[in-house]
Amino acid sequence: MDKSGDQMMAKKVYTCFCTDVIHEGHMNILKRASEYGDVYVGVLSDEAMVGFNRFPTISLEQRMEIVRETGLVKKVLIQRDVMYDQILSEVKPDYVVHGDNWSQGPEKAIRDNVIANLERLGGELVELPYTYNENVKRIDDQMKEKLAMPEFRRKRLRQLIAMRPIVKTLEVHSGLTGLIAEKTVVETGGRLDQFDAMWISSLCDSTAKGKPDIELVDMSSRIRTIDDVMDVTTKPIILDGDTGGLVEHFVYNVRTLERMGVSAVIIEDKTGLKKNSLFGTEVEQTQDSIENFCAKIVAGKKALRTEDFMIIARIESLILERGMDDALHRAYAYTEAGADGIMIHSRKKEPDEILEFCRLFREKDEKTPVVVVPTSFNSITEEELAAAGVNIVIYANQLTRSAFPAMQGTAVEILKNHRALEVDSRLMPFKDIIRLIDEI
Repeated sequence: MDKSGDQMMAKKVYTCFCTDVIHEGHMNILKRASEYGDVYVGVLSDEAMVGFNRFPTISLEQRMEIVRETGLVKKVLIQRDVMYDQILSEVKPDYVVHGDNWSQGPEKAIRDNVIANLERLGGELVELPYTYNENVKRIDDQMKEKLAMPEFRRKRLRQLIAMRPIVKTLEVHSGLTGLIAEKTVVETGGRLDQFDAMWISSLCDSTAKGKPDIELVDMSSRIRTIDDVMDVTTKPIILDGDTGGLVEHFVYNVRTLERMGVSAVIIEDKTGLKKNSLFGTEVEQTQDSIENFCAKIVAGKKALRTEDFMIIARIESLILERGMDDALHRAYAYTEAGADGIMIHSRKKEPDEILEFCRLFREKDEKTPVVVVPTSFNSITEEELAAAGVNIVIYANQLTRSAFPAMQGTAVEILKNHRALEVDSRLMPFKDIIRLIDEI
């Protein structure tokens, strides 16, 4: 058979990359794949990459070009979902080639999806030994370091708001809890899910230090917590800035946070000695005037050196029972002053007033990001919040609240039994905790 006939009979081989750099492991995949036929490579879209396991540091077109430059690929395609249903229906490959590193853990759902599609289409899965050596590890570590750099991390929250239906944010208060937020990936219903960002709460940071939540823990101490988290993670950070303090101090703190690579600070429109919003009207709390709070926003925005950092205004009107009209009036004023987002808070057990605020606010403002913290109205789903126009959901204290009863219960049992045997069955082996921590 002549050469043209061979080309007509060439098998289709498909593989997918979600990388910003081609290293020897990828080249091994491409070389082996080319032995089976013409190689078609899917490059995960930005949205798919973010939903999967990493944030791109170069554009989609650049990622596609580095694959083309290998010279081993017949065609480069965009894969818009981590699951393969759509792309395999389009390509109809004879083979799918992948490393064998997806046989366990959450990624097994992707493998199962590929196998199911190939059974339907009549194709075959070829799994190759995953390439892992010091050179590959060094490249992977460099990519993680790049993702953690301030200029990349800082702007990521704005990018996520544009990409994601809703940005899922988890409270962290230490390097270890940061790793939990960074590395927790679950498979449910054939889909992978993870947290998008981290919230460093004043309440939880103070509690971890055994201090009351009255802005007693100063910014220097808060910055040490941020440093601990940043050292071991790459996801964007939203900081609870309490009231923001004096305007003269706020502008310097904003600039420091921006320089560190924090993505946003949320400040609340209260004055005087801070009292936690969980107490509502049970304790005396003073709401700042619109004029003063707008001046703080304006001063903070003027101090910034980039357009990446976000100052988000938290409205306490519903907490303090000042009414919906007051909350909306403040929201429009704060946005006009330059606030990059509005956080609306509520102590109600049902989400009705939050949903009403979102509906009314969106009638006049379709673009400004809205942030909610569903601590009390926790029955509402992320899908329902996104449908109402919410952009960021913050799970603001659940890690701290889950850890405390577990630790206290362990302490009580040890005291009661004068030994640790009775608590051992509910303790995680320390080697499993250590696995979260990357070795240099």
